[in-house]
Amino acid sequence: MSVSSKKGSSGPERVVVKRALISLSDKTGAVEFAQALVAAGAEILSTGGTARALKEAGLPVKDVSEVTGFPEIMDGRVKTLHPAVHGGILAIRDDSEHQAAMQEHEIEPIDLVAINLYPFEETAAKSSDPLEIIENIDIGGPAMIRAAAKNAAFVAVVTDPADYGRVAEAVASGGVDKALRRELAAKAFARTGAYDAAISGWFAEQSETQFPERMVFAATRASELRYGENPHQKAALYSTDKGKPGAANACLVNGKPLSYNNLSDADAAFQLAADLDPERPAIAIIKHANPCGVAVADTLAEAHAKALICDPVSAYGGVVAANRQLDEAAAKAITALFTEVVIAPDADEAALKILKAKANLRVLLTGSAMPATGMMVKSIAGGLLVQEIDAAQVKMADLKVVTKREPTEQELADLIFAFRICKHVKSNAIVYAKDGAAVGIGAGQMSRVDSARIAAWKAQEATRAAGLEDALTRGSVVASDAFFPFADGLLAAAEAGATAVIQPGGSLRDQEVIDAADEAGLAMVFTGLRHFRH
Repeated sequence: MSVSSKKGSSGPERVVVKRALISLSDKTGAVEFAQALVAAGAEILSTGGTARALKEAGLPVKDVSEVTGFPEIMDGRVKTLHPAVHGGILAIRDDSEHQAAMQEHEIEPIDLVAINLYPFEETAAKSSDPLEIIENIDIGGPAMIRAAAKNAAFVAVVTDPADYGRVAEAVASGGVDKALRRELAAKAFARTGAYDAAISGWFAEQSETQFPERMVFAATRASELRYGENPHQKAALYSTDKGKPGAANACLVNGKPLSYNNLSDADAAFQLAADLDPERPAIAIIKHANPCGVAVADTLAEAHAKALICDPVSAYGGVVAANRQLDEAAAKAITALFTEVVIAPDADEAALKILKAKANLRVLLTGSAMPATGMMVKSIAGGLLVQEIDAAQVKMADLKVVTKREPTEQELADLIFAFRICKHVKSNAIVYAKDGAAVGIGAGQMSRVDSARIAAWKAQEATRAAGLEDALTRGSVVASDAFFPFADGLLAAAEAGATAVIQPGGSLRDQEVIDAADEAGLAMVFTGLRHFRH
């Protein structure tokens, strides 16, 4: 049953703050904010540590227990959950019944509530003690925040220290206006919603429930973007985990703000580079979310040179990712070609000097690099698709040789490398690789044989661009993100010069494909694992 609306409850244009309740876990800026409220004539109510901090700063503070007539009990679990507090926040000031209730129970109005919550998210991230984590679930704070936000017609609610300045200015200028109160209320409900999402997610983890009946997501806006994929689409960047290295939380140290497409490509590039062998310097070059060059080598500069050979035309204006700190040689190599974005864990001083000399080059530093884990979400009309991130990595021990000829040691290394790249290429994906470098990539085709042909054709173009006589695919290996349904795709790879193949296997025609590989003299391994990327 819904609750009927109250008349006369739209509130004044400005709320003059005569009484404010301040209860803070993060006390940054608390004293200055309280000083401003006191200077404007407000009485301060407070609790526990916040009250002590304000009193030590010489501010007049009334403890909440003086208002409730009830002591703080149960280690602070119960201190503000009292009608004297919630009545003062929730009362509709111009409603006669509410006025009568306030008079009868001697409840005084509270015009401003400033609260930030127990650090549940931070505690859950660093602690393995369930009791400590549970004790950091704030109960009274969210209740007061929600009460104040609900009654934004008469109460200003502040949940972010970043808002102290403009709220203090509004209070000093005669009151908090209606527009600001509504904005603060929206922010307050978003904060408690995010807080509850973190708590429900933690409890779901504890009960090993990966996909609960109701899944709640929370994210914090990092920036508003100029537009989305196209200029007519509005867009913003949100962070879901500030502790996770990647494009969303990277520090922009050079260049203009990033666009939606820049961030999308930077994410794809960084995830690929971070997924490669961490023991070897790796470079990934991305264009339109697909790799157009990937290589590992003894140095980043060498890796960049090898990666660039794969598709130098597409690499122009692309995004470059590295899996380790950029040095001077790498920076020189990258800036020799027009590049939109560079993303890497770090860059030394010499590299930064070179990168910053390119005013339009956007440079993102992530702090570290590690393969992505967790959940990924895709919106569809009317719903969301949620799945685990494809964090699987095929190792040597996972491979099953199915042909008469076994791969050589070098072929095995290249097969693992090529299959790892496949994971980051839109399906259908075909990747030719040789000596730790991709030499032909076919992406996003509706048929696998077309991807194989396109990859071979791209390699031919790259061969010509490099001025080589022998095709780059000659003596290469080839990886397919899913099984070959027919032998034609494999034969196209053999025709291009590939000598070994890696694929999941599992087709009804596996034996037909194996026979074709044997007849062509190819070595082939099955992974038993598919890497579709739709």
